[in-house]
Amino acid sequence: MKKEDLKKMISNLPKYPSVLGRDRFFNSAVLIPLVKIKGEYYLLFQKRAANIRQGGDICFPGGGFEKGVDKNFKQTALRETKEELGIDKKEIKIVGQLDTMVAPIGAIVEVFVGIIKKKALKNMVIDKNEVEKIILVPLSYLKKQEPEVYTLKSEVKPYEINELGKKEIYFPAEELGLPEVYKEPWGNKKHKVWVYKYKDEVIWGMTAVILQDFLKKY
Repeated sequence: MKKEDLKKMISNLPKYPSVLGRDRFFNSAVLIPLVKIKGEYYLLFQKRAANIRQGGDICFPGGGFEKGVDKNFKQTALRETKEELGIDKKEIKIVGQLDTMVAPIGAIVEVFVGIIKKKALKNMVIDKNEVEKIILVPLSYLKKQEPEVYTLKSEVKPYEINELGKKEIYFPAEELGLPEVYKEPWGNKKHKVWVYKYKDEVIWGMTAVILQDFLKKY
């Protein structure tokens, strides 16, 4: 390597390291909305409409980053909150951000914390195509509650038998001459799943992971 090539390589290294291979993931942002009611802070969750992907799940407002629309991830969180709940950005004060979350499903989530004006709740216009309802949960209740802990296993499949009974190869481990272990499903990695319950609702998945991290700051 020539000296000038080394200098060029060094100059191209990121000044502020981010997530390696970010462009391979689904990039998104969510807002953890806090609202003060009668002297107590509540977290605002939303229940996804039954007819959409992951319908019925409890989550925070948010969604995918849109190039050409969002200048940054904070704008993504604010825009999605406006689209889903009708709460304008002028009614939200962003007070901080959690660490970047890299989810096993192939998503990167930037998490912002914002305080919502109480009057914004009265003026909400919920998009019923995406949101069934909102759920307000006292922060003090969640802080005191110990979540239930379960385990899921994930497996990497280099091939699958399709509905016609034929072998559909995704990764040609045999053609590549890789070790035998990669020619059959591998991994079986276990990971924890946290579950919070409030009345008849269940909070789990990525939302529960984000919630648990947030509660550690409280």
